[in-house]
Amino acid sequence: MQRIDLLLTDCRAATMVAGGEPYGAIEDAAVAIDGGRIVWIGPRADLPEFSPINTARLDGRWITPGLVDCHTHLVFGGDRIGEFEARLGGTTYEEIAKAGGGIRSSVAATRAADEAELIRRGRRRLANFVAEGVTTIEIKSGYGLDPEAELKMLRAARYLDGDVRVVTSFLGLHAVPKDQDRDAYVSQMIDEVLPRAAAEGLADIVDAYLEGIAFTPDEVSRLFDKAKALGLPVRLHADQLTDGGGAALAAKHGALSADHLEYTGQAGVEALAKAGTVAVLLPGAFVALAETQKPPVEALRAAGADMAVASDCNPGTSPLLSLRAAMHLACVQFKLTPEEAIAGATRNAAKALGLAAETGTLEVGKLADIAVWDIERPAELCYWLGGALLHKSWRAGRPIVTRN
Repeated sequence: MQRIDLLLTDCRAATMVAGGEPYGAIEDAAVAIDGGRIVWIGPRADLPEFSPINTARLDGRWITPGLVDCHTHLVFGGDRIGEFEARLGGTTYEEIAKAGGGIRSSVAATRAADEAELIRRGRRRLANFVAEGVTTIEIKSGYGLDPEAELKMLRAARYLDGDVRVVTSFLGLHAVPKDQDRDAYVSQMIDEVLPRAAAEGLADIVDAYLEGIAFTPDEVSRLFDKAKALGLPVRLHADQLTDGGGAALAAKHGALSADHLEYTGQAGVEALAKAGTVAVLLPGAFVALAETQKPPVEALRAAGADMAVASDCNPGTSPLLSLRAAMHLACVQFKLTPEEAIAGATRNAAKALGLAAETGTLEVGKLADIAVWDIERPAELCYWLGGALLHKSWRAGRPIVTRN
């Protein structure tokens, strides 16, 4: 009889494995966990004989993979509440950015904060996601915009790795600092800061912002070529405000994902699907900016492109501390089905971070990243806007959240 660390019984499992039953559902399931990984999952009637050190009977609750938030800017200094008020008064995001606000206003506050302050504020924000079943979260730099501040952000993000898995992204090409030579800045980020981040093990992924108010295809391509030379995968903020060919560029470079995509055209959609690049939808920014141009969800669906959903938590354009709220908004604003939204925050989000082999579905061999919910149907995770639905969670078989 095989000795195992933990056996979960009396549960309903939304495995989120593609194909088969909706949600990959197993109505009366059991899960065997050992060494932090799933060693068996299936109908309880078929459960082999195990000798578990611990058993958790879940009283018929639903379990899912731990949620994955694949796009956040969680580490930053200050806030941008004044810009929120200005937008409510009719000022556009582009107008704010051109007047020296936007990303640049967060830069000053982030540079002024020491690493301990960034960690303290980041930990407080992160707690909101953990309480909602997130077991993996991505955190970008991009509010430092000079060598030491960018690396400081990445170190702070690394420090937050613990109860949840933190994936770090180097976003040096986020905005050009005020009064700095553009070419010199781009070269510094590519040739100096990125290699330092890689050498110090601070960056898992390299990201960039391709847009008329940000960086050009040529600049992004230079960054991506350097990232590949350093063995780092790439992602791209693409086509948020205009169709700048960002989706196609991301696909050309084999990017893990292209994110935002409100203005992506059919050629970009087809390129993403062909390349297997995940389309990451960010409804928090869409709502916060009062946008009207929606990402081409129907075209992405028809092309067979994988769609992820993320919070885009950031101080200016998506002050959203809830991945579940992003899932709800993806359904209401972008017309995803609840199953698509949950897949977008589990299976496809893991793929967008290059972690599909490790997490995102409940399958034998994968890490035991598991969330237990007080719900009667999986769709409730998207239906309720708020509410404490999480009962318990594990990351790699270790308990994170436990509620009575």
